[in-house]
Formats: sequence, structure tokens, C-alpha cells
Amino acid sequence: MDAVALTVAALVDRARALAAPGGRAVLGVTGPPGAGKTTLARAVAAALGPQLCALVPMDGFHLSNATLRAWDRRDRKGAPDTFDVGGYLALLHRLRAHDEDVVHAPDFDRAHDESIGSAIPVPHDVPLVLTEGNYLLTDRGRWSQVAQLLDESWYVELDDPTRHERLTLRHEAHGMGHADAVAWTMGSDETNAGLIVRGRERADLVVRVRTAD
Repeated sequence: MDAVALTVAALVDRARALAAPGGRAVLGVTGPPGAGKTTLARAVAAALGPQLCALVPMDGFHLSNATLRAWDRRDRKGAPDTFDVGGYLALLHRLRAHDEDVVHAPDFDRAHDESIGSAIPVPHDVPLVLTEGNYLLTDRGRWSQVAQLLDESWYVELDDPTRHERLTLRHEAHGMGHADAVAWTMGSDETNAGLIVRGRERADLVVRVRTAD
């Protein structure tokens, strides 16, 4: 599938079309680390506003650092087996069922590198749930069940040199030295990116976000 260059404004319009009053649709945004999926998801949700859209990140289901250390997975945080995929699937089912007054979803605190339970309320009358994360279109294990719970999926693409630069700067901003930041970017992050890209063809839209003219 060829990538399409679209502005954020055009993507907001596409998302708005899914937000039918009285209904509930789930839009998934995915892509490799550093591609800009979180930035795009936040921009779309902000443009639509809380009456139309709730943003529910997959990262809210990161296992705690204590658990990852106990299971000897802390140095691979971000890999598929460092998330509570069952909890994420259960949340998506609840959101799609659309039969509760409010569903409370977890969030992820980047400053503390930990998940926060029940941090995002999703009221019944919000017609669009936007969820973003690495493994929405991955066909490995229970992750393969996520795609069928999405009404539409977008895969955000970006050239590798820019992705790598962004990731290195992000890791440095969170306290890593430069050498460690580069090592994590080209190690764990790139291993995960290789898995994520295999789900690219399952997306309804492959997009390269462009700036407005």
C-alpha cells in the first residue's frame, strides 16, 4: 500500500466522519517508534474536542517497572511482552460495547515512566475513541485480536533517519546519556519497529503527515 501525504486538518476531517452522534467508533493510530503517531493522535483529539473524541493510549497498559524488573524485561520495555495485552483487549471490548455510563482507561506518565490506572474517563456520549500505540496491527499472539476491534486504522510512516533522531533526543530528554540513547534507539526500538512494520499492509490508511501549505 502506498503512503498518502495528508495534513493534520485533513486527518481531523476523516476522523470527524467516524464520530456519529449516538454511536461509538474506535479509530486506531499506529506506526513505528518515533514516527509521530502520538503527536498526530493528540492533535486530532484536541481538534475534535472532548465532546466528540476520547484519546486512550495503548501505553496505559505498560507493565510496571517493578514487574518488568522481576521478570527480567526492564531492558526491553516497549516490546510486545512488556504490556498487559489482555487488559488492553478487555478495555477495547468495553468501549465498543458502549453500555456503561463511563469507562475509565489508564494513561501513561512519561515523566515517571509508569502507567496511571483509571486516569482517562470515557463518557457514554463520546462517539469516537482514538487509541494509539505500537502494536495495534501486529499479528503476533493476542495482539492479533486488536485490529478486529478497530473501525478504522491508520499507519503513520516517517523516514528512518528522522525517526532515529527523534527517538534519540526523546531518550536523552528523559535522562539517558547520548551513547545509551543511541543504543536504545538502534537496539530495542528498532527491533520493535521491525515487528510493527509487518502490520503496515493491514492498515486502512498509510499516511505521511505533511505540514499545511
